[in-house]
Amino acid sequence: MENAKQPLDEETLFSVTQIFKALSDPTRVQILNLLQDREYSVNEIARTLAFNQTTVSHQLRFLKNLRLVKSRREGTTIYYMQDDNHVLELLTQAIRHVHHH
Repeated sequence: MENAKQPLDEETLFSVTQIFKALSDPTRVQILNLLQDREYSVNEIARTLAFNQTTVSHQLRFLKNLRLVKSRREGTTIYYMQDDNHVLELLTQAIRHVHHH
């Protein structure tokens, strides 16, 4: 058993489960999917996905805390963009898997 996997340390385990928690919410999946192409303001995200602005802001805060999205301010507008290609690749693979079956 030379190649046996070692148990994950607590910090890694927590971080991995948080990422899957982020991907388990349909609203967050929609937001992450949208942000694959370009940056959007909170208002643009809300309008494009037909969500209210409060919901979008709350979900973006959750995603930002996990470093899955990042933001920049331009005047009074905050723009969000994806911040982790690894998780977006995971999301893309999940979407491909669904379309394949």
